[in-house]
Amino acid sequence: MRFNANELTQQELANAVGVSRQTIVAIEKEKYSPSLELAFRIADYFNTPLEEVFSFHPDEE
Repeated sequence: MRFNANELTQQELANAVGVSRQTIVAIEKEKYSPSLELAFRIADYFNTPLEEVFSFHPDEE
């Protein structure tokens, strides 16, 4: 989604949602699941429904 938003950098997104760049890196690499609050902040930033930004597949774990 960052690339579709005028190639938004990880740092720019991190600043916009109030986390570190490392948190954004970990989310993108699927090494970290964001809190519900952070997930909503990211979805809101992109003006996109939460379920289009994040998904949960318990069978894949």
